Amino acid sequence: MHTSAKLGSNIIIGPFSVIGPRVSIGDNTIIGNNVTICEGTIIGAQCKIYHSASIGEVPQDLKFKGEETNAFVGDRTIIREYVTINRGTEALGKTVVGSDCLLMASCHVAHDCIIGDHVILANLSTLGGHVTIGDWATLGGAVIVHQFCNIGVHVFIGGGVKVVQDVPPFILAADSPLNYKGINSVGLKRRGFSILDRKSIKSVYSIYFKSGLNREDSLKKIDMDIPDSLIKKQIVNFICASERGII
Repeated sequence: MHTSAKLGSNIIIGPFSVIGPRVSIGDNTIIGNNVTICEGTIIGAQCKIYHSASIGEVPQDLKFKGEETNAFVGDRTIIREYVTINRGTEALGKTVVGSDCLLMASCHVAHDCIIGDHVILANLSTLGGHVTIGDWATLGGAVIVHQFCNIGVHVFIGGGVKVVQDVPPFILAADSPLNYKGINSVGLKRRGFSILDRKSIKSVYSIYFKSGLNREDSLKKIDMDIPDSLIKKQIVNFICASERGII
């Protein structure tokens, strides 16, 4: 353990694990065997990091020139075996994994990614650089996300697919090429979304994905036909802000 590392109370660190400089680890975090926590990594409280994970290593980006950057992991997040999380580059300066997340075995989170809270990445999920994932999103096994893609809140993406465009909030997406398969009804019910909320989400996406209208006309129809709500605003704002396009 480096002398500059700061450890909270009641931390367990397994054999052959390495704790680098500028590292901070919160109370009651458990770190398994052969874990490497690299320079500039900040880990919250009550996390569990399993054997052979690598957190905060330098980015796999040829533009990285050794600048001082960070990797952040929130509270109560579980990181399973062989997960790799790279720290940021000068572009953003940080990589962030939120609180109450589960990163299953052999996932990769590249530089400058921002992952929200309660996110699940199933085994072998791989994120390119600068990917953003909203709260409560779930990626199935072996999902590959292209750099700079945005994935909205409460999204569920089926396993074994490639994501090359943005995935808007609240939906279920699957198949190759990736496409809309309906709203994430199961997840939304579990998280307390009302029948009216789910109906509103479905109505918006029925127009956007199924009306046959182009992007501009479908947004105009959504504006006219769907009553205003925070959910409608959230979906429309996501679509309007997309730079890579929507699946």
